[in-house]
Amino acid sequence: QVQPVESGGGSVQSGGSLHLTCASSKNIARRCAMAWYRQTPGKERELVATIFDDGLATYSESVEGRFTISQDDTKRTVFLQMGSLKTEDTAMYYCAARTLVWDNACVVEPKYWGQGTQVTVSS
Repeated sequence: QVQPVESGGGSVQSGGSLHLTCASSKNIARRCAMAWYRQTPGKERELVATIFDDGLATYSESVEGRFTISQDDTKRTVFLQMGSLKTEDTAMYYCAARTLVWDNACVVEPKYWGQGTQVTVSS
């Protein structure tokens, strides 16, 4: 199945850590990057972190310095290490795959999405 599958969410206290995993059963054709998004009811979807296939990683300002995105050597498993968690990090976290278009641009809107894993941070 092409659809990524997330795991590792849960409930933690403020200041705690969680390690999210995103797994794909096979290689995704023309994949150029994997991304983590999060969404809370009533709020817009937020891009949390991106890792490109060459290893370059980017982060939203709200998580930079606290979260780390990484991938294994097969690039079929992507991780999000979340530290120093805050209550405002509470959200459903989604893993998504971005793909190339004909001119080799890496499309911002992901083509494939996981089902999400819930992260709840309490004070």
